Amino acid sequence: MRTQMLRSLATDLLRHEQITTTISKAKECSRLANHMIAVAKHNDLNARRKVVRDIQDREVVKKLFDVLIHRYNARTGGCIRIFRLERRQGDNAEMALVKLIA
Repeated sequence: MRTQMLRSLATDLLRHEQITTTISKAKECSRLANHMIAVAKHNDLNARRKVVRDIQDREVVKKLFDVLIHRYNARTGGCIRIFRLERRQGDNAEMALVKLIA
């Protein structure tokens, strides 16, 4: 259940290039998305299979391999930034904006 939620957050992050979520989910999501970008940089069949195992949306996988890995090819890591936002009004949870670095 938890892994599926993180996979969904990472998929949405790679699709929209920014999401708003809680701090704890943001930290876990950024770890997974950074790992997916690092694996995708190998740009071979095995890397594609590893990414498809976690990201089930074919359009997002295509975007990752066609657009995003070329953008972050020179970087060794740290492709995602987390910005703290104000607390959510309903339950006072700490919110964050997770964004891919341009």
